[in-house]
Amino acid sequence: MKYCFGVDIGGTTVKMGLFEAEGAIVDKWEITTDISDEGSAILPNVAASVGKKIEEHQIDKKDIIGIGVGVPAPVTSDGVVNGSANLGWKYKEVRRELEELSGLKAVIGNDANVAALGEMWKGGGAGEKNMIMVTLGTGVGGGIIIDGKILVGANGAGGEIGHICVNYDETDHCGCGNCGCLEQYASATGIVKLAKKKLGQEMRTTILNKEDVTAKDVFDAVKAGDEVADEIAVEFGKYLGYGLANLAAVCNPSVFVIGGGVSKAGEVLIPYIQKPYLERAFFADKQVKFVLAELGNDAGICGAAKLVMDD
Repeated sequence: MKYCFGVDIGGTTVKMGLFEAEGAIVDKWEITTDISDEGSAILPNVAASVGKKIEEHQIDKKDIIGIGVGVPAPVTSDGVVNGSANLGWKYKEVRRELEELSGLKAVIGNDANVAALGEMWKGGGAGEKNMIMVTLGTGVGGGIIIDGKILVGANGAGGEIGHICVNYDETDHCGCGNCGCLEQYASATGIVKLAKKKLGQEMRTTILNKEDVTAKDVFDAVKAGDEVADEIAVEFGKYLGYGLANLAAVCNPSVFVIGGGVSKAGEVLIPYIQKPYLERAFFADKQVKFVLAELGNDAGICGAAKLVMDD
């Protein structure tokens, strides 16, 4: 039996999984992400944790294909990270360091891209080879899969769909420094911004409270039939749907997988995105499916395992 490890490095925890080469999860666990001293302990801690699991499960090292890793930063094809705000890393040769520490082959990818690979393998995109995953969380992340392979790009920044411009008249700045990014309207924080702006000038009765509204509140109110919440959701969906129509014209996916915290609202999200998408999509892209992500927190470790299996 051959095995591999899938590792998803986040700013707070490192999620880890031991997989059989056929794909079954043998074990999964977490360790704390130690970001002190520019994150210098992160990779040694990962290697040590992997070593313990090899002993615990009494696996011969020669039966391990390698370690796949997702990190919250652009990653070059050589496994190099040129800075990660969440981990404290500056220039880091992640692949080389982890291979030296663990004695195993390592394959490194951006966390959102890796999560997309996981959803293609075992989740919402199972059975598809051309898909775009959109993660709607604090920001908007994404992963683009073409013919079963992650679109990495020249600098590891392929799939940064949160930073396509969807409003050329916007004067407020996105966290990236530009204006009018998709992330400013379709993330959880973007939905709150849309809601507060609307509620600030709204005279109709609504169950939404301007002072402490959240993205979850908006979609809970949509489910309750709140007219104002419905209009906020329509605006959110228009930005996201139009943005995805532009992406589809380039990538021609068969499925969009919607994940991240906002996706916990459930199926109610889909029509708000799909309707404006269909208004703007190129005719050859109108048959695309919209589905919710299925793997939750396991998407990263599954995708990381798949990364090393496919290498």
